[in-house]
Amino acid sequence: MVTPAQKERDRKMRRTALTMVGVVVFMGAMAWVAVPFYSWFCKVTGFSGTTGQVAEASDTVLDRTIKVRFDANIEPGMPWSFKPEQIETELRIGETGLAFYEAHNPTDHPVAGRASYNVTPYSAGGYFDKIQCFCFTEQVLQPGETVQMPVSFYVDPEIVNDREAKYVHTITLSYTFYEIEMPEDTRQAALTDPAAAAIDVN
Repeated sequence: MVTPAQKERDRKMRRTALTMVGVVVFMGAMAWVAVPFYSWFCKVTGFSGTTGQVAEASDTVLDRTIKVRFDANIEPGMPWSFKPEQIETELRIGETGLAFYEAHNPTDHPVAGRASYNVTPYSAGGYFDKIQCFCFTEQVLQPGETVQMPVSFYVDPEIVNDREAKYVHTITLSYTFYEIEMPEDTRQAALTDPAAAAIDVN
């Protein structure tokens, strides 16, 4: 015969087990959303030097100028060469700038890549806005192909009102290209039609 005390103990054990299962499910869900949420958070706030993406140019241009330096890197194992076409530029805050990066695929097969990016100092990340950028899409280079990839940008005039960022005189825009797995349909399209080599991920 099951006593009331045993019933209560069993009920507590079941409740504890259900609670633990709930915790595991919750932690798993949080781990699943953590990466996209962190990416979204960085884009919205400029945290960790993440830049913004905008649809059009600034409607305000200040007399104050700022220098923008360009940096290029590749991850280990990425066979491309990758470099900026210019070392730096100086433009007015709010003025639209245009810069180019060059990528080359020296291999005998198509290679797909994607660029991660950030801005230093980090305090300026939230004020560096990109209108168009090769980093918005995955890139596929044909064997031996060399491409010039543009980035159109401006520095948001609101930077002059930021307690820390207003003292920034030079911003460094840095890209790192890494190889990605090419979907089979994209691989076939890239082999027959180089124009299909850029994949829109927006």
